[in-house]
Amino acid sequence: MKVCVAGYQAISILHGGPDTQVRNTIKHLAPLGVKATLFDPWSPLKKEECDIFHVFAANIGTYHLAREIKTLGIPLVVSPIIYSLHSTAFIRNSLAFMRLLNKVGKGLWSDYMFAANICGWAERVLPNTQAEARLVAQGLGIAETRITVVPNGVDKRFATADPSLFRKKYGLENFILNVGHVGHGRKNVLALIQALARMDHPAVIIGRIIKGEYGDRCVQEAARHKHILLLGGLENNSKMLASAYAACDVFVLPSLFETPGIAALEAGLAGAKIVITEFGGTKEYFGDMATYVDPRSVESIHNGIVKALNGAKTPHLREHILKEFLWERVAEKTAAAYRHTLGRGK
Repeated sequence: MKVCVAGYQAISILHGGPDTQVRNTIKHLAPLGVKATLFDPWSPLKKEECDIFHVFAANIGTYHLAREIKTLGIPLVVSPIIYSLHSTAFIRNSLAFMRLLNKVGKGLWSDYMFAANICGWAERVLPNTQAEARLVAQGLGIAETRITVVPNGVDKRFATADPSLFRKKYGLENFILNVGHVGHGRKNVLALIQALARMDHPAVIIGRIIKGEYGDRCVQEAARHKHILLLGGLENNSKMLASAYAACDVFVLPSLFETPGIAALEAGLAGAKIVITEFGGTKEYFGDMATYVDPRSVESIHNGIVKALNGAKTPHLREHILKEFLWERVAEKTAAAYRHTLGRGK
């Protein structure tokens, strides 16, 4: 089976979860007999060159590509990577309103319209969580028969990460850790820094610092507190990143929402206690093995971190992740979805 894989244009620049998801999906499909390759927009694509075209992210960045793949008649599979704090009823009504406006005057679009159209063109939609699946079905109006939940994954190498590398370089251990972009509001790093400022415990934030009003505020606020160390970004395959996960005591991801946050899976596999947002399907992955916080409340984030610091580490989360969420398992479910799309399996 030949599969072309694509995402939005800036995916390799952002170095975020979608980039990790794409590259690991491709890597782990190969042993299953699926030849998956990255789409080259500068080379002509012929229908006979791929059995399936898999697009990651249903948004304005992938809209025209998905539309043309549909026009070519190549079976389209979409991992939407979307979530919203709005109710499905709000999304459904918003879509109906925008479509009505477009009948009056062309050119009026919303994020939901792009997502709905792209998912509507797809033969199969692969959300990462049941929560995302409900949004796709009830909000965007996609038939449930065309939806298959395929979870996000994690590399098993994090289970054997060596904490000594980070300890030797920075002289820190049993600290609080956050990994993610510093400058995107959804990651909620400023609220995290404000929560960390209320406690006297070493904390490390690893992430690409994005220049702008929000990113600058994060840098300025972190600089006011000596116990908060703000580092730059590290590649996902970095040994130092894996070592940081293993050396920390508590990993915190208080984003406005996550689906479910690959970094939290990596940290959990490395043995960290997890404090994470309650929004975005996170409970489907971490169950009762994490502490959940309301990302809109600095106090909730602070209290969640304190609770985790006072708790004991257990092997349960690591064992759960090893069983359910390794990339090998994700690839198996993805390949099964491909076969189903092509009528080669149940």
